[in-house]
Amino acid sequence: MTPADLWIALPLLLLASGAVVTLVAGALMRTRTPDSVAGTVIAVIAATVAGLWFVQTPPVPLAPSLGLSASGLTRLFTIWFAFMSVAVLLLSGRYNAWRDIRGEEYPATILFTTFGMVALAAATNLLIVFLGLESMTFGFYILTAFDRKQPVSGEAGLKYLVMGAVSAAFLAFGMALLFCVAGTLDIAGIMQDTLAGTSRNPVALAGWACLLIGVAFKLSLVPAHLWTPDVYEAAPAPVVAFLSGAGKGAAILLLLLLLPHAGDLAILRIPLAAMALLSMVVGNLAALRQNRVRRMLAYSAIAQMGYVVVALISHRGGGFQAAAFYALAYSVMSLAAFAAIGILERNGCGATLEEYHGRGYSHPLAAGTLALALFALAGIPPTVGFTGKFLIFASAIRAGEIALAVIGILTAIVSIYYYLRVVTALYLHRGNHENREKISVFESAILGFSSVLVILLGLFPSHLLDFLKIQLP
Repeated sequence: MTPADLWIALPLLLLASGAVVTLVAGALMRTRTPDSVAGTVIAVIAATVAGLWFVQTPPVPLAPSLGLSASGLTRLFTIWFAFMSVAVLLLSGRYNAWRDIRGEEYPATILFTTFGMVALAAATNLLIVFLGLESMTFGFYILTAFDRKQPVSGEAGLKYLVMGAVSAAFLAFGMALLFCVAGTLDIAGIMQDTLAGTSRNPVALAGWACLLIGVAFKLSLVPAHLWTPDVYEAAPAPVVAFLSGAGKGAAILLLLLLLPHAGDLAILRIPLAAMALLSMVVGNLAALRQNRVRRMLAYSAIAQMGYVVVALISHRGGGFQAAAFYALAYSVMSLAAFAAIGILERNGCGATLEEYHGRGYSHPLAAGTLALALFALAGIPPTVGFTGKFLIFASAIRAGEIALAVIGILTAIVSIYYYLRVVTALYLHRGNHENREKISVFESAILGFSSVLVILLGLFPSHLLDFLKIQLP
């Protein structure tokens, strides 16, 4: 192992060792701190140090040999994944106490999931991609079913596991077929040999078909979306924030690692366009019929990922930069929304829309953050959701994807209705609720920080976009 390899791998080592130490410390100190406070503190420190490591610029030009890189995109997403894990750990404290979720396994699994995300972000070959992606997904299986006292949580975790196993099989088989054609696991080499140029090898096409099916599951794209509403409704709210924000961001990053090396993407345009179209239409129309807020946001997530695929198809118009920007934007919006939902649920709010009536008056901070996140998801200026959607549809128009852009804009307009239904319930309906909003300092900081990011990234996106233009073609 060279010094460059060690420099790049250090965040992974910190996360892995942090997970092990969290488990050991939690087991040893369980009698003193039954709520696994020690494990949470260790996990927060490990994730924070891992993120801070990549804030610095590499001291020397790196020539890694372990299938890992430290590109600007890798470092950006690693910092973001580390921040998301810290935010989720801090949000989980009071929420888990309310749901009676205990044990050092919870913060250790958060670190293990973050380990998979960071490994995926740094990958330069398909083996590391698969290991990182499945490590992340396996962690989400556990986190979804962690609330063992709720039968629906175990049911959702089992559904997620079964469909995820099928997805992993498709991914592994697709990668194996691509390796057979290219004779290498290097991402750039495989893309050049299987997509670039005029020759189309049927084995390579079969490999890409399997790969796209696996990725569609990770992104909740139609027709691989059926697990999403159950998981969003049954999993603990901080876990849903982690899955919807960081998990979806990692899946988008996977495509951003692969597709820029693939040339014009002509052979993938039809399946990608079909998944984007179906996801935008089915996701938004299904969300219109939902009366349960979490399920509504689950179908909304399906539609939002459809918009991202439109950006990927429109790479000739700057779509890759738009997709990367929206990956981060959607993470911020999801964190704000589900952090607020978790606090409202802890204060007696149920799952249905009627339970949200008047919460804007009895729980002003959480309800205000949720309303801002919903405005952003609806694409209302000056939020980051508006800026992200503008970049996506502008790139589609520049790339000549007029039909997809028009359909995307129309479905985005439709989505405003169901997002505003929740805002209306918060502020335009009265409810008989006591003002008992109990928010810790950490929860208040996360709500405030995510709200500020929703506005600042919407008003001042230029610095992030300039950085992404350097990192992506």
